[in-house]
Amino acid sequence: MADEQISLPSLLLIVVLGGLIVRYLFFSPAVTTTSQPRDAAAAARQRETLVERLQQMFPQVDRRTILWDLQRNGNSIAATTERILAGRMETPPVTFQPPPPPVSSTTSASSASQLQAQAARSKPAETDLITRYKLQNKVSSQSPAQVAEEQTDSKGKSWSSNREERQSALQRRRDEMIIAARRKMEAKIAAEKAAAGQS
Repeated sequence: MADEQISLPSLLLIVVLGGLIVRYLFFSPAVTTTSQPRDAAAAARQRETLVERLQQMFPQVDRRTILWDLQRNGNSIAATTERILAGRMETPPVTFQPPPPPVSSTTSASSASQLQAQAARSKPAETDLITRYKLQNKVSSQSPAQVAEEQTDSKGKSWSSNREERQSALQRRRDEMIIAARRKMEAKIAAEKAAAGQS
């Protein structure tokens, strides 16, 4: 057994196979989930769709950061998603300047919906119906007996054929219902406080 030697052809075969295995394992291109486009315009459109898809899933991540990561990993949306979820997104260098996003109907519609959502968030919320319908003076001036009396008076009237009268009657009924609900809620809160005070 000590006399056994490796022949030159078998040594070459081992080296070639080892080189192929190392090249396959360490230097193979990243497998992408989509087919590679042939021209630059198609590649740019494909990258923009991937960026848009990722920004829909992760709106907190900057477009430039997503483009940088997609360029580094060969447009692999799965790898970029994993990095975002793991919190390992690297900030792109200052020299990386991606092209501006193309203006299309889908992006303008999504930006319009984002602007509407921001406007809805920035608009101060109404606190309650009393403030919304400006009924503060009616709440403070009317007693519960007056509200009940007005409700019975409005129930006795018939439906008017005049549009303005109907509208004013409906508004009056709405106001009365809001004020009555407010009074019931105040009574309930007062009863709860009294019960809590006795305990």
